[in-house]
Amino acid sequence: MNDPLSPVDTTLTVASRTVAADAVVSLTLSRPDGGALPPWTPGAHIDVLLPGDDGGLVRQYSLCGHPANRETWQIAVLREPGGRGGSAYVHDHLGEGATVRVRGPRNNFPLRPAARHLFIAGGVGITPVLPMVEAAEAAGSDWRLLYGGRTRTSMAFLDRLAPHGDRVLIRPQDEYGLLDLTAHLGAPEEGTLVHACGPEPLLRAVQEQCAGWPPGTLGVERFAPVRAAGTGPAAAFDVELARSGLVLTVPPGRSVLETLEEAGVAVDFSCREGTCGTCETDVLDGRPDHRDTLLTEDERAAGDTMLICVSRSCGPRLVLDL
Repeated sequence: MNDPLSPVDTTLTVASRTVAADAVVSLTLSRPDGGALPPWTPGAHIDVLLPGDDGGLVRQYSLCGHPANRETWQIAVLREPGGRGGSAYVHDHLGEGATVRVRGPRNNFPLRPAARHLFIAGGVGITPVLPMVEAAEAAGSDWRLLYGGRTRTSMAFLDRLAPHGDRVLIRPQDEYGLLDLTAHLGAPEEGTLVHACGPEPLLRAVQEQCAGWPPGTLGVERFAPVRAAGTGPAAAFDVELARSGLVLTVPPGRSVLETLEEAGVAVDFSCREGTCGTCETDVLDGRPDHRDTLLTEDERAAGDTMLICVSRSCGPRLVLDL
């Protein structure tokens, strides 16, 4: 599921900052020495590590610039009044010349090959979709985009979408109402993949509309966790680390990740919410109780990988490739 490229942990400089839409700022990030940044593919995100009262905030923001540009990365951040502090810090403190620590890139929302693509974006959900659209256009693919927002002025990057003409449907809610998903998803289209990013109500509606489409049609990117109900009890279970032979007991009130941390086992993680994919770990034996919102149904059924920050075990023991 993770991007095959090795993510980096580095400090970047805010080279420029612009207003992309109402309450949305766009930051262009570069290396202080002007060197090349790691390559990335459409749909990728980076972790932005910010100061916080709890020891630090880690937030995931999609890269929305041009993959061919190795000198800069671009993100766009919506200020969320009801958020947990990350977007407020970006808006209030990350001006031009500021430095920020980042990790990545990773891609859990890749542009998969298909005869046709239907892109659906809501609000700041346009950020991972925009490079996908441009990649599909460059490849000569058959595609269209349905893009909604509260108002036209709240919708970012309309200027970059304008050259695509009627392939892009701009649908501000105050002018058109809610996105007409039935018109676009009512009947399955053979060979079409659907890629969606936006607020959770929109993603739920898209998932409902795609229920009758072939399995694997829909790919989604979430900016916030939706805790899935586990299939098994929240009972204690053992985790064996195959590389060291260490066996740890995961109690009901702790995650696998927390148990590993307490034992001094170093593992990569970021969101702790089952959305970013940083802690995705191979399962060598046992059946995971998936509680993330990232893995596909096929990946869940295979059971050979899990997100250890939220998922548990359906049985008394798991063996992990750690």
